[in-house]
Amino acid sequence: MPDGQGELPQSFHRLERNQIAVDCGSMAPTPSSEPVARFKARRPPPQRSAPLLEPAPASDLVAKARLVHDRLCAVYGCPIGYFHDLDPLSELVSSLLSHRTRNADSGRAFKALRTRFPDWAEMIDAPTAEVEALIHGVRWPELKAPRLQEILAAVRTRRGALDLDFLADLSVEEARAWLEELPGVGPKTSAAVLSFSVLRMPALPVDSHHHRVAQRLGLIGPKLDVGPSHPVLRGQLPEDWSAQDLYDNHEVLMLHGQKVCHHRRPACDRCTLADICPSAFHVA
Repeated sequence: MPDGQGELPQSFHRLERNQIAVDCGSMAPTPSSEPVARFKARRPPPQRSAPLLEPAPASDLVAKARLVHDRLCAVYGCPIGYFHDLDPLSELVSSLLSHRTRNADSGRAFKALRTRFPDWAEMIDAPTAEVEALIHGVRWPELKAPRLQEILAAVRTRRGALDLDFLADLSVEEARAWLEELPGVGPKTSAAVLSFSVLRMPALPVDSHHHRVAQRLGLIGPKLDVGPSHPVLRGQLPEDWSAQDLYDNHEVLMLHGQKVCHHRRPACDRCTLADICPSAFHVA
């Protein structure tokens, strides 16, 4: 599953930051016999950054979203082949492993789990330390190991079996709602399970790359997080789009974020969207 961010506990995000407490009292100047300077230090010039623009009217955004899709499809080649043919339960495991983790690392972790546990039921009762060791290459293995076991156990409790194939009989909205009742599953993971697995249902996942490109283009507002952006971005696309159409939309925006619209120093000079992007040449 593409790299992304989204639905694991807040403790995951707290692990990313070193919280350094600063005692402001210790910052007070010490007495000195030197005369006090009677001028203010010059401030460095402000960094040039992307304008924080609110999105345009909805009708304009629908047209723009379609134009973005068509241009990026011309660059990256649609239809794009699916990268997984996993059953939905296995896709759920794969998606959770991929959170804030490179595809290569999460892929190795998934293969290690599948080799050790051909039946996912075996993983539920396995020592958590063993599961953690098998997925050591992903980010936060110490949190993901018990969470994976918890989610699999929850599926078995709710369904009486470890099987998510029944989701094919539900609408996309119903299937996503069922999945998002599982611990640690949010919009990105629920959409990924439906879209990337063999279910091939018309759901639109949004990862961090997809989200960044949409934000810079002005398709979504500057303060809208990844999770809440899912219904907004889906609403800008035709209701009758197929699973392949929505998969293509996610993939081309994600690929553009990885290859051109980087987090730092985006390559605006070779961007096919530069003429319709309010952030073009404004991001350092």
